[in-house]
Amino acid sequence: MSDDVKKFIRVDHAGEYGAARIYAGQLAVLGRGKHGPQLEHMKAQEQVHLDTFAEMIARRRVRPTAMLPFWHVAGFALGAVTAAIGPEAAMACTVAVEETIDAHYAAQRDTLGEDEADLRDTIEIFRLEEVEHRDIGLENGAERAPAYKLLSGLIRLGCKAAIRMSEVV
Repeated sequence: MSDDVKKFIRVDHAGEYGAARIYAGQLAVLGRGKHGPQLEHMKAQEQVHLDTFAEMIARRRVRPTAMLPFWHVAGFALGAVTAAIGPEAAMACTVAVEETIDAHYAAQRDTLGEDEADLRDTIEIFRLEEVEHRDIGLENGAERAPAYKLLSGLIRLGCKAAIRMSEVV
């Protein structure tokens, strides 16, 4: 297994862990409202992604990132804070995160060869579900969030930084 594949599994596990925590934070604030079922649906898909990468971490003996305790707190806080701003801000968070992950997964998919066809196919399935989440966010007012461009830009920047940190730490 190449160092790139180990890095992909490590960072994807961390990202799905963070995503599950973001949805947990959003559900803590908005779970009883009209967006609750959509958030539950997205969180359930993220949990499948997380469980899949956790299994790969163990089976392939890949070192997980040491950043998981930080992502535990930061992910929940990001979800809860954006949800506290309002449903549109929570959806803006979803759009920003999922657009970043879409590009991230697409780059990984395009890098993997036939020797990693199963991983490549898994990443593509998950990428399409992340695109679905982005679309749900857009359909539910993400672009009406206060300071949408600023908020989404900061979240995208944070996601990219989290990806880089999780790849190496």
